[in-house]
Amino acid sequence: MNVRPFGEADFEAVVAFLREEEEHTLQRPSQIGPSDLREWTSRTNLAESSWLLEEDGELRALGWADVTDDLGVGIGVVHPHWKGTGLGAQLLERSEAVARARGAVRIHQFAFGADTAAAALMTSHGYRDVRHFFEMAIEQNEPPPPVDLPVETVREEDVRAFHAALDEAFQDHWEHHATPFDEWWLRHSSNPNLDLSVWFMIRDGDEIAAVTRNEGNRNGGGYIGAIGVRRPWRGKGYAKALLLHSFRAFFECGMPRVTLGVDAENPTGATHLYERVGMHVEQENVVFEKALA
Repeated sequence: MNVRPFGEADFEAVVAFLREEEEHTLQRPSQIGPSDLREWTSRTNLAESSWLLEEDGELRALGWADVTDDLGVGIGVVHPHWKGTGLGAQLLERSEAVARARGAVRIHQFAFGADTAAAALMTSHGYRDVRHFFEMAIEQNEPPPPVDLPVETVREEDVRAFHAALDEAFQDHWEHHATPFDEWWLRHSSNPNLDLSVWFMIRDGDEIAAVTRNEGNRNGGGYIGAIGVRRPWRGKGYAKALLLHSFRAFFECGMPRVTLGVDAENPTGATHLYERVGMHVEQENVVFEKALA
């Protein structure tokens, strides 16, 4: 078995591999694209912490890992033809080794909710199911009407204050890890899909009350990467206004499909809001956690 890291030059092959595995597991077409992979690996040193497992010129499994604060995060995917051969366990061991080497005291791994074999593998290696997330979608036949709140498009001079408002809004969210502005902006500004014309915010006087960071041409359409309302302004309809404004903007850009990810136990009741504006659960993902001795 040849094991090597992957980089940008391998993204096309990695995306094709991820799509095949997702379609096999979920029995539906996959929307994964290069922009998704780029976002998922944006904090990862791929040269040191990624793996392609190849044999006889065939890619059989892949993975990558990273650490934020005391938390390691591992991703491992095995080709459908090679599940049950020990490759999944090998990927777990590799990501755990990276996490330990970088000082993490625990690690998260992910699996589709429908993948019972992955859940069994995690459990047998000391992991426990700790959180569920939904990927939600809407397919619009027509755009929503304009909202009656003063939604603004973000300009580059706004991004520092935008970041501060978004970070504050997410303080209540599970496993929120604040990212310094310079690191956060470098990651987003280097994304070839960056388009501030689909980043929006609502002000109350001089204060930014609510924000949404969006991205086009991801997951088969428009993507709401993050949406947050600061505590003093919750319950005023700002999140709904930003959602509908985003839906309309994406529709006008030729992207009637819009998706987002949400914590199934979100403390602000976000899942119910998304359902009320017409979104539905398209996929469930499970987070498994293990303490690292």
